[in-house]
Amino acid sequence: MTTDTAKTGKRGEVVLRLVPHLTDINANGHIFGGWVLSQMDIAGGIVAARIARGAVATVAIESMTFITPILLGDVVSVYAVEERRGRTSVAIRIDVVAIRGVGMDEVLLTSGVYTFVALDANHRPRPLPDF
Repeated sequence: MTTDTAKTGKRGEVVLRLVPHLTDINANGHIFGGWVLSQMDIAGGIVAARIARGAVATVAIESMTFITPILLGDVVSVYAVEERRGRTSVAIRIDVVAIRGVGMDEVLLTSGVYTFVALDANHRPRPLPDF
């Protein structure tokens, strides 16, 4: 599998790998956009929590591009990598890639940047730990 992206030069780690189910299909025969958004949020949250060394909350989806539809039978991998960090927040670039067909072609499906804020015990923003 390739690991390059145009913007960051790296796709990061595979955080999730899954196969959509028949119940995830919309009327067009594609996977619901909301399904992939939630998978991206889960994967980004895993990476952000590791960086924050604790609880995080999604505060923004800065960018989101649906490049090509997700099809039933696709094996979907969700990649995530830190793009930048602030005092209390971290932006995670998330790419969703499918392995498709008998040729096992890799297809970039969706790409976005999600921002997460580190939370303290009272669910208030807290500073991120030092690198």
